[in-house]
Amino acid sequence: MGLAGRPRPRTASHRPRRQEFDRLRQAPTVQRDRSARPGPKHGPGRYLPLVAGFDVVGLGIPAWFVLRTDGQPRALAGAAVAAMVWSGVRAARGRYAARNPGRPAGAVAAAGDWLLLIGLLAVLWTAADTTVDPAAAVVALVPGLLATAALSGARRIPRPGGLRTVRRVLVVGESAGVERAVRLLSSRSDHAYLVVGVVPVGTASLTCDVPVPGRLASEPADDDASTVLGAAFAYEADLALVVPGPQLAEERLRRLSWGLHDGGLALSVLSHLSEVTERRVRPSSAAGLTLLHIVPPLRHGPQQALKAAVDRTGAALGLIALAPLLVTIAVLVRLTSAGPVFHRQIRQGQHNRPFTMWKFRTMVVDAEQHKAQLVASNENDGRMFKMRRDPRVTRVGRLLRRSSLDELPQLFNVLRGDMSLVGPRPPLPDEVSCYDERELRRLAVRPGLTGLWQVSGRSDLSWQETVALDLWYVDNWSVATDMGLMARTLRAVTDGRGAY
Repeated sequence: MGLAGRPRPRTASHRPRRQEFDRLRQAPTVQRDRSARPGPKHGPGRYLPLVAGFDVVGLGIPAWFVLRTDGQPRALAGAAVAAMVWSGVRAARGRYAARNPGRPAGAVAAAGDWLLLIGLLAVLWTAADTTVDPAAAVVALVPGLLATAALSGARRIPRPGGLRTVRRVLVVGESAGVERAVRLLSSRSDHAYLVVGVVPVGTASLTCDVPVPGRLASEPADDDASTVLGAAFAYEADLALVVPGPQLAEERLRRLSWGLHDGGLALSVLSHLSEVTERRVRPSSAAGLTLLHIVPPLRHGPQQALKAAVDRTGAALGLIALAPLLVTIAVLVRLTSAGPVFHRQIRQGQHNRPFTMWKFRTMVVDAEQHKAQLVASNENDGRMFKMRRDPRVTRVGRLLRRSSLDELPQLFNVLRGDMSLVGPRPPLPDEVSCYDERELRRLAVRPGLTGLWQVSGRSDLSWQETVALDLWYVDNWSVATDMGLMARTLRAVTDGRGAY
C-alpha cells in the first residue's frame, strides 16, 4: 500500500522493503552483460595513490636536494620525514578523498596545508633537538608547495584526457531528460563521468545508443530502487545520475534516494542549470526546500581590476621581449608578397563596440574582393568563414597562421584596452549582424588574444561548439582560469591543430 492507503502499481509482491533489499544483495535483477560494458572501470580512488605519491616525491626530493646543497646534517632523513608528514597532513584534511571526483582541493588549500606542515615540523624538530637551520628548512619545503599547487591548478582546467577520477554513471529519468544528459556527457571529454547505461521512466523509446538494463513505471512503484540498483550492479555503475521530471519528482525522488543510499549506490541529481561552474553555486535550505544560489558572473571588483593590470603589463612585456621576432616577421611578410606588413580589420569588441584589430598580413592584398567567390567553399557551419586551403593565403602567411604568430600584433590592441589576453574570439561586424540573443552574450566581455576556442581546436570546432565555449568563459571566467588558459595556449600553438 502506498501513501494514504493508495495501492502501488506494478508491484510483484507485498514483501517488506528490507526483504526486497536482502534478495537484491543475493542476485541482481539484471544479469551482468560483460560484453556490452562501455570502457574500463575506473573506481573513484584509482588516481588517489598517484596524487599522494606525487605529493611525497614532489616535496621529498627537492627538500633533500636543497638541504644537502646547503650542507645541513641528515638531509635525507629530514626530507623523508617532511615528505611523510606532508602526505599525512594532506590525507588528514581530506585532500585525497574521492567524494569530489576529479576536483582537487586547489592551490589555496595547498597553501593552508603547507603552513600547517611548517608548524608540525617545527614542533618535531624542537622535540628532536636537531641542528637544522630553520630558514634552510623552510626554503627546502617551498618546491613541494609549488609542485602540489601546480598539480591542483592543472587538474582544475577543463581539458580532454588528463588526470582525473572516472565515475561510471547510470542515468535515470524521463526519456527526454535522459537523452539530453547522455548527449551532453558523451559530446565532451573534459569531465569525469562515463555513461554505462540508462533507466528511463515510462515506455517512451530512446534514440541514444546506450544500454537500457531496466525501466521504471510511469507511476511510483515499490521496486523503483531495486530496479536501479540491479541495473547499477549489472553494469558496475558507482553513481546514479537522476534527471528530475513530472514523473520523477518530490516524494518519488525522495524515496528513490532512500533506496539507493540504503543499497550503497551514490546519487546525484541533475540540475536544469547548465554551464555554471560549481564555485558559483551556493546550496542552502529553507522550509524544507533545497535552494541553489547562483553567484553572478564577475564583471566588477578586484578580479576585474587584476585582469586589466595583468593584460596591460603582459602586453607591454610581451612587445618588448618579442620585438626582435616581430621585426623579423615584418621583414619576411614585406619581402615575400606585395602589400603592407600589417592587416587592419574592424572587429566588434565588448558591448558590441567596434575597434581596429591588427594582425600580420597573411593573405594577398585584394583578399576581401575574392571572398564572395569562395563563399560556397566555406567549411564552417555557422557565422564564420573558414577554408582549410584558402587560395588567398600566402606561403609565409600559411606558416604564420599555423604557428599563430600572425596574432602577435594584437598585443597592441591589448595594450590599448580594446582586447584582453584571454577572452572570446573577436567577431566581424557582418557576423555580429546575424547573431541571436544567445550569441550576442559573447560580447559581454573583452575579446581575447587567446581563449577556450584557441586551446580547444580553433577552426576544427563547429559554430555551436565555439559559441558554447565562449559563453562558458563569459559566465565563469576568473583570474585563475585565465592563467591556466594562457599556459595551455603554448601547447595549442605548438600542436597547431585547427589553425588554418
